[in-house]
Parts: sequence; structure tokens; C-alpha cells
Amino acid sequence: MWRVRPDAATPRKGLAETAFAGQIKRKFTLFADLPPSRNPQVGPRRSAGATEDELFKDRDSDSAYRGSLAGAAGLSRAQIVAERVTPEPVRLLSFANFADRYEQWRQRASLALSGVDFAPDLSSEIGSRRWLRGVATMTGLTALALAAWPGFAPLKAAPAMRIDQSVRDEFRSQMIMPLALGADSGRHMAPTLAVMRLKGAPERPRLDLVATLGIGDSFQRMLERAGVSDGESGQVAALVARVTPLGEIQPGTQVDIALGQRLAGSAQRPLDGLSFRARFDLQLAVERVGNHLALKPHPIEVDTTPLRIRGIVGQSLYLSARAAGAPASAVQEYLRTLDGEMDLDNISAGDEFDLIVDYKRAATGETEAGQLLYAGLIHDGKPRKQLMRWGGKFYEASGVGESHEGLMRPVPGWETSGYGMRRHPILGYTRMHRGIDFHAPYGSPIYAVTDGVVEYAGPHGGHGNFVKLGHGGGLETGYAHMSRIAVEPGEHVRRGEVIGYVGSSGLATGPHLHFEVYEHGETVNPDTVTYVNRSELSATQLVAFRSTLAELQRIQPGAALAPLAPDPVASARPGREIARVGTPRPVG
Repeated sequence: MWRVRPDAATPRKGLAETAFAGQIKRKFTLFADLPPSRNPQVGPRRSAGATEDELFKDRDSDSAYRGSLAGAAGLSRAQIVAERVTPEPVRLLSFANFADRYEQWRQRASLALSGVDFAPDLSSEIGSRRWLRGVATMTGLTALALAAWPGFAPLKAAPAMRIDQSVRDEFRSQMIMPLALGADSGRHMAPTLAVMRLKGAPERPRLDLVATLGIGDSFQRMLERAGVSDGESGQVAALVARVTPLGEIQPGTQVDIALGQRLAGSAQRPLDGLSFRARFDLQLAVERVGNHLALKPHPIEVDTTPLRIRGIVGQSLYLSARAAGAPASAVQEYLRTLDGEMDLDNISAGDEFDLIVDYKRAATGETEAGQLLYAGLIHDGKPRKQLMRWGGKFYEASGVGESHEGLMRPVPGWETSGYGMRRHPILGYTRMHRGIDFHAPYGSPIYAVTDGVVEYAGPHGGHGNFVKLGHGGGLETGYAHMSRIAVEPGEHVRRGEVIGYVGSSGLATGPHLHFEVYEHGETVNPDTVTYVNRSELSATQLVAFRSTLAELQRIQPGAALAPLAPDPVASARPGREIARVGTPRPVG
């Protein structure tokens, strides 16, 4: 408390006065909460009769203060020095019980932490030591909060009960999954005294198997591998060979075999019978009659009416023919045949296609599509092309035995670079391009443009993998940049036969076919080469050709699809698998 004279100026607060004021504040902070009876600082410090003049007096009484500060109220120097030099020590009382000790500890902690500023105001004193300490405290607390951030992974809950191996086995025995895998469920118990061991395990009285004839396999070896004895397999092979050669039985033919019950424990099962499809029109069966085997052939009725398919060309000739029911192989051969006679780009929507395919139907329901017999194209109701197969080649039907065969396109792609001078895309200078390039995807088949003999097949400098065909009369063709070669030197190839596959070997920037034509050893422009082969049909062949052509033209579309009478043997067999007593087990 300051007492100021009316004529005095503003008092000056010295260093000693500031220290004294701090001591008074700390003492009163420590003992402010104690009651007067327990506060040792109350009473002895100042008597009740002390007056205010004993502690404070005018500065006029002190000779040390003169001048402009004279007349200001303040403490005497002796009082200030006495307070600084010999302060009365702070004494803390000792207490016996726990409550008093706790109160003493709390006071000491409060005294120690009273001067610490844990949460300074960061909006004031920016950049000071106090502000930086506050920023460090906030950063540490933020990092601690982020470190304790909980994750979002699913919590793994402990099972409701402890599961060991025995419990898992018990659960597994009650599952229904084994039933789907062909096993049984339930807990298997150990046998009791009522169970007696059998002298021998019983066998099935009849065992049904299905054996398949593999490529390079023999008919007799297939039977032996299925479990037929050597003697009986030889007898069966001899019986079948009387009806059809064993070598003509196609690989993949399945044979149904029935083995009987053993006559002894170590003996092989006897053959009760077998049945298989020897040809498209023949079913063979071997049955046991008494003590010997007998062959029972069963001819199957087959309809050989060729299949004629006609339709309107839409956006795609191939898709239109396939939608009309033509086999894929027949449509491909039809397109290759027309491509050798005309430009397929000239076929427009609305034209009519006409093709006849060799076709067989068995009374048992099987069908077999053969090669293309007739290829026709109709434009505005008039035949534009009529080609018939004769002796392995197609002849123009309107020309009566005359075959016009030009060079067919080696790949189905379009021409990208013509014959003549050009700048080489890799070498960078202009030179003669001695062929034409066709665009085609990598791996596309390359066809022989006409019949010929393979003169060269292998690497050939910048041509990469190269094939050269000789066609007679000084005419040769070359096929370059192949990814793979499918022929060998000296091999005879037919028109449209695959000789290799498109690639980018040699000096090529990408997959394509480089096609060259040689005439007497010199390259010529392939677009200018066309030739005509005239047939050499004799008078007798010409008569047969006309007869066959007239017979094919009388076939109505869809006549080969007329219903046939079902085969009695096939109709007697159960049509559904569930109606069979047992399912034959396939063998190797």
C-alpha cells in the first residue's frame, strides 16, 4: 500500500522495493488458505498496537532523499534493508496424521507449480521464449494425439469356446460338405465284438468301363489296358478285322466294355461284351454266347443327301451364310473359292449366295459335314458365278468344264505398299520395292496363291523367314517376313493351303506380308499377273461332269434336313442318364 502526499510526484519503485514485494506475495500465497490459528506468520510479524507511522514515514525525515522526489511517502531504508538481509524464515509445521501430510504436500506442489505457465496465450508475445515454449507444447500434444489415433481394422474377437483338434474333428463329422464330395458324414466308431472279419472282400458281379482309342494306339492294346485278358483281346481284334480294317478305326473312338465276375480270386475278369461305332454307318458288338465270343454287326441307315443352303447377303457374306446354317468350314472354303474367281469387294448386300456341302445323317442322330461341292452367287436374279468341284478342283459350270484360276490373295488383309520405287522405311533411302505388302495381324495364316512346289523355305536376308513356290512355266511366288514356316522344301502344296504365318522377321517395321512374283527369275508386278488353266476333260469325263451338275442343281434347299426313321437299337437304349443302372467308368 502506497501513501502519497498531495504535493508529491509519482513514487519511484526501486529494486529493493520490488524484491520485497515479491517476497510478501510468495509468503501470502503459501499461507493464505491456512486458518489464523494454524498460520505461524500471523501475529508475531506485527503487533496489534503498531501504527502505520512505524512502518511508513515521509521522505523528508530521511536525509538520503532530497531534491525533486522530496515529500513522497515510502518505507524507510532501515526497514527495507532489514527485510532483505534478515528475512524471517518460512516454517512449515509437521503433522502426524495422513490428512495433514497430504495438505503439506499439496502446498509444496502448489508453490512449485505456481510459477509455471502451462498454457501461454499464443496470440500475444509472438516470437518470444514464452511463445515458442507454448508452440512446442502444442506440437508435442498434437503428435501424441496422432500417435494414439485408433485404427479401422476389424477387431478379432476371441471364440466363444476353446477349439482344439478333437473339437474340430467333431465339427467335421457333423458337416454336410463331404456329401458333396462323394464321401459320407457322421462319426465313425470303432468295431465292437459283434463285427466279424470276412474271409474275402466281395466284388461287383459286373464292371462297366469305357475305353478310348488313342492316336498311335492299337485296338488290341487298348482292350488289354482296360483289363481284358490277352487271349480274349486277340479274339475280339480278329473278329472286328473281318468286318472293317482295324487301322480305319478313327482315334477317339469310345468302346463300351463289360467285364464279368472272376472265376477265381487271382484270375482276370472275363469279357461279357463290348460295343463301339466302327464307322459312321456301322455299329459293332461282341457278346459272349456260351463259352465263346460272337460278333454282331449292326448297319446304321445313313442319308447322304447333300446340304444346299441359299440366302440373301447382308452386311457380311460370312455372317449371313453362318446364320443360314452353313458349317464354318464350308463357308471358309466358299469364300476362298470365290476369291480366286472374282473380287469379293464387288459382292454387295442383296446378292444371293448358293452353296452345296457334302452331308451325312445317321438314323442314330449323328451328322457329318464334308467338303464344299458347289459354290454359286446370284445377282439381280441371274447367276453370276457357278463353280462345281470335279477331280479336286472347281470348274466354271457355265463354261462346261473350263476352270479359270487366277492368283488368289495370299492373306485376307488389304494392300499397304505397291510395286515400284519407294523410300525404304528402315534403310532411309529410295530403292526398288520388288513386291507388294499386305496388312495382316501377327500370326495370320498365309495361303499359297495356286498349286506349286516349295523351292525354298528358311531365312533369306532382309526377307526374314521366306518361302518360294514354283508353279511351272517359269512362274514363281515369294512370301517374306513370316513368323513361322509351315512347309518344307520339295513339298507339293495346293491352292489355298497354309504355307506359313504372318510376322515381322527381317527388315520389317511391323507384322505384314511381303509378296513377290517372279517370271523367268525376274520380279514383276503381282497385280499384272493373271493366267487361265483350261481343263483337259475327255468326252467321257465331260458327260459325267454334266450329269453331276444337273443332279446337284435339282437338290432343294433344306432337303437334307428331312426327318429320318429312328434306329431301333438306339431308341431301345435309355435316353436319360438317370435311367441307366450304373455309369460306366472311363479307363485310359
